[in-house]
Amino acid sequence: MVSHINSDGLLKFQTVGGIEARVLVGKRVRIGEEGIPGVIGYKPVHLQDSTERNGAVKKKQLTIDIGAKDREQAEEWVDIGDTVSFAYDPVEFGDNKLMAKALDDRVGCAVLIELLKGSYECDIYGCFTVQEEIGLKGAKTASFQVMPEVALVLEGTTCYDVPDTKEQSMSTLCGKGPALTIMDRSVIADRDLLTYISDTAKACKIPYQFKKTISGGTDAGRIQVNGTGVKVATIAVPCRYIHTPVSVMDKSDLENMLRLAKEVLKTLPAAINLYREQGGKQYV
Repeated sequence: MVSHINSDGLLKFQTVGGIEARVLVGKRVRIGEEGIPGVIGYKPVHLQDSTERNGAVKKKQLTIDIGAKDREQAEEWVDIGDTVSFAYDPVEFGDNKLMAKALDDRVGCAVLIELLKGSYECDIYGCFTVQEEIGLKGAKTASFQVMPEVALVLEGTTCYDVPDTKEQSMSTLCGKGPALTIMDRSVIADRDLLTYISDTAKACKIPYQFKKTISGGTDAGRIQVNGTGVKVATIAVPCRYIHTPVSVMDKSDLENMLRLAKEVLKTLPAAINLYREQGGKQYV
């Protein structure tokens, strides 16, 4: 987000969510509704002292260059508070892979759109939530609006199958199917619901995996504590290099997440006992 416009026309900014400064240098961006082009700049390497060359880049040292000659010209194009996004288009490459920005959580949105085209025995509410990265805010307001009994959170998740990572530290593996979260820093998934999802995957011969690490959080954490409690589970597509301008996924993981979610929704209402009780009677 643009936070200040310098006298020389360069823009200062704040990151919204978890973005490391070291992935920002030299990246192309678009600003505001008009998509004003810019680039994130840092002091050239031949002007850096030894501490700067060997140390971590600090966000306060970075600026966005939009080609303006001074503040007055920059103010004609952008405003303080404008949002900034990475300017990188999706590319299909390699062995069934896709590289694109914001796969965490655009993959979840893509699956949700396809799910809403189907018909099910229960009422389905598709919520495209915002501001997960700064406090799960959209999920909280959406859950109050819907008052769900069961919630499936669809998203992208960390994938550490990269060099120099120990096997036990690989949270998920790219191309091995959608990942189910048992626990993270925001939630412990409902065991009955999680078991039902994994059993459905086995019965339908849909590949899946469990996320091995408990770092991070999802909208499930906020939805779970709504009202008298909501049964929640998270199904995610493993994505390499998330929170960077370009993340990578295997398209088969997306396809299998859609297959799994569809199969779960077909029989879910009859299979899961709900938390909600009214007048001492449990509604299923």
